[in-house]
Amino acid sequence: MPIITGIGRKNAWFFLFSALILRGGIACHSAKTEEAATDDIKPHAQVMVVSVSTGGMSDQVPLSAITAYLQRNNVAAPIPCFLSKVKVKLGQMVQKGDVLYELESKERKALGNAFPEDSLLTQLGKITIKAPISGIITVLDRQQIGDYVAEGSPLCTITENQSVVFLLNVPYEFNRLTRVGETYSIILPDKRQINAKLTLPLSTVNPQAQTQQFWLKPETSIFLPEGLIATVMLTVKQKGNAQIVPKDCVLSDELMKDFWVMKLIDDSTAVKVPVQLGMKNGQEVEITNPRFNAKDRLLSSGNFGLADTTLIQIIKE
Repeated sequence: MPIITGIGRKNAWFFLFSALILRGGIACHSAKTEEAATDDIKPHAQVMVVSVSTGGMSDQVPLSAITAYLQRNNVAAPIPCFLSKVKVKLGQMVQKGDVLYELESKERKALGNAFPEDSLLTQLGKITIKAPISGIITVLDRQQIGDYVAEGSPLCTITENQSVVFLLNVPYEFNRLTRVGETYSIILPDKRQINAKLTLPLSTVNPQAQTQQFWLKPETSIFLPEGLIATVMLTVKQKGNAQIVPKDCVLSDELMKDFWVMKLIDDSTAVKVPVQLGMKNGQEVEITNPRFNAKDRLLSSGNFGLADTTLIQIIKE
């Protein structure tokens, strides 16, 4: 076994100490490199952007309109009788002249099958009830075969689907803004839109709400359940050459006193710009100040909660 002299021991300790220092330096350098790389990776908010547009703008107020049917026909029994056949169901669409019921008089019910098949009396005491108008069976009073029905008792109700109207309650201060014969867009709860024409108002005003009722007649045939609440946007004010942005672009504080938008200063940075608002409707908002140019781009999605001067990533433009 070789003997390590004093000089040999010193060299060995020197080389060992140098190796430890070198290893520590490499580890420290790697840690700093990883830390620097981590610092370079910063989060980017994914956003969608739009341009500011200029055009006509209308300030609208949402009003409620309720469906109602003006024409109903109550089908009743002409004589005391028994139900022998029921040929309709609740909600069924019928045409004028369709058979609804077949009835039997008390006398025929009592005689039973006493009439010969080839006798002229086979139809005696049989009554066929037909639909007087086209429409929908909205009430079915009698449907059990064999039931006894007194004279004049209701059998069913047919509602004429062409007679549907929307009852629009307009605050009296807005009456000057309504125009009889003008077409309005009605927004249904399922977001469908139909056009309806405004007819003459009723001659009374609701004393509590101070609203006057108008009828809106749909321009196309449509069946809707009675009592359905729809929305009519009434135009209160109009303006041309307005600066318009989608309402999703505008952000505000909790008190709705201060408003701002997030504007791009380049393809990866957005800054906060305070704005003043003018007219608004269901989809758009007018910005009265400041004045943007056609090349300016605003965040329309992903902008909520962003701080001033935020790094962003555009996913749709």
